[in-house]
Amino acid sequence: MLVRQLHLTDFRNHRSTRVELSDGLTVIVGENGQGKSNLIEAIGWLAGIGSFRGAPDDALIAVGADSAVIRAVVESDDGREQLVEAELPRIGRNRIQVNRQRLQRSRDLLGVIRVTVFSPDDLSLVKGGPALRRRWLDEALVGRHPRLDSLRSDLDRVLKQRNALLRSAGGRLDADAEFTLDVWDAKLAETGEALKQVRLDLLEAIQPHLGASYDSVASTEAEVGTEYVSSWNGPLTDALIEARRLDVRRGVSTVGPHRDEVELMIGGSPARTHASQGEQRSLALAMRLAVDAVVREAGWKPVLLLDDVFSELDPGRAAALLKALPSAQSLLTAASGLPPGAEPDRVLRVIGGTISEEP
Repeated sequence: MLVRQLHLTDFRNHRSTRVELSDGLTVIVGENGQGKSNLIEAIGWLAGIGSFRGAPDDALIAVGADSAVIRAVVESDDGREQLVEAELPRIGRNRIQVNRQRLQRSRDLLGVIRVTVFSPDDLSLVKGGPALRRRWLDEALVGRHPRLDSLRSDLDRVLKQRNALLRSAGGRLDADAEFTLDVWDAKLAETGEALKQVRLDLLEAIQPHLGASYDSVASTEAEVGTEYVSSWNGPLTDALIEARRLDVRRGVSTVGPHRDEVELMIGGSPARTHASQGEQRSLALAMRLAVDAVVREAGWKPVLLLDDVFSELDPGRAAALLKALPSAQSLLTAASGLPPGAEPDRVLRVIGGTISEEP
């Protein structure tokens, strides 16, 4: 998969930017605040993941503009070209088209462009709370099999409805509320068990790649592992019945895949609390590389987006990461020149949302 052309109109500080991208490594340089990260953020948005920097859509629209437009010409793995377009208005719904055909939802973009994103914030995958690791795993599921996005969406919908019912009960269930809760429990048990199983299957597939990627990035061998810690044992139906009194009292669902954890281990100890900063950073990079590997095993070739990650790495880890990257179209942003060992096909400089090519 390749992004051949990218055209931005009123996207952040890019008033009108058009750039053609090479097949290999493109390094985008520029001082902070000039708009280099905005280029790869736009590609990430078209991949269906929204802003990987966590920004809401209205923050992506340039000051004074009514909307932002992202267009890209994408070459799929079979050589076909597609035109992907998105307009993000300040008022109203986003308008998205693929080959001039309107898509109903942003999530319909999943699979049109596949990306693997590396950012300095990835350290939070190791140091942060369980929700971040659940999100990492679920995004990997969807990257590997986009159809699984519906399973995750179904779970979110069921939890929203179940929690709303629990809150409205005010600590006590009447007969009607109890009947309705039975219905939502059955749906939660079905979707929850299914999501847990595909998560377990994916972790099993990720494990060998995680260890190999860590050894490559850290330039040392270590015993790296994962453990899926479920919030329930046995059938989820039974766990929901057992937790019902507590759920009604608290007004929230206390068991289910939304409460599960992915524990990361280095040398048999929890990485979040026992690993050094360097080990944690190497593990975060390995997590991204491992997911990229299993997506490629499924037959896809994601575009690699590396947002200023080398500023957080020592020269040894920077060189090791470059060596560990798979052969793919890669876009790398950097504030202070090329990272050690980088041999880019193109170097682009961004100043105030304007792009120029450097020799």
